Amino acid sequence: MKTAVMKELYGFLHHQNRYSSEQEFVNDLKNMWFGLYSRGSEEGDSSGFEHVFSGEVKKGKVTGFHNWIRFYLQEKEGLLDYYSHNYDGPWDSYPDVLAMQFNWDGYYKQVGSAFIGSSPEFEFALYSLCFITRPGKKCHLSLGGYPLAIQTYTWDKTTYGNGRKYIATAYIVSSTQ
Repeated sequence: MKTAVMKELYGFLHHQNRYSSEQEFVNDLKNMWFGLYSRGSEEGDSSGFEHVFSGEVKKGKVTGFHNWIRFYLQEKEGLLDYYSHNYDGPWDSYPDVLAMQFNWDGYYKQVGSAFIGSSPEFEFALYSLCFITRPGKKCHLSLGGYPLAIQTYTWDKTTYGNGRKYIATAYIVSSTQ
């Protein structure tokens, strides 16, 4: 919350009457992103943050993993092998967007999208904005004058505080999909 982008997000959502206080907003972010739920057979084995920003392996395939910094660090350690991309955003500078294929520690990701060159708080704020305002739907935006869409999904099997839903995932999709 100490960054300008998170302050801007809170100000916008507060102005829209989504949150009455910064503490309410912070508590909701903690729950929706870091609250644990079970994607598999283990109790509390996942969170939206882990899925989106770190990636997971489920049923022999990479799921989530939409963060370029994690991608870079895993590739630098020799744990990730980038194959190709099938979409490159229209931006001439950063942040940009790529949809790519890769192998992560022996597990294949057929297609995964990520911002490239953005700050973690920018991604966190953008995904949070879309999840809060359009949970489980495509959120259409403009970035640098170009259309962009973020798809979010809710975790519907468990809830927190008054039936609120956890983030299952959030990622960039082509704005024409």
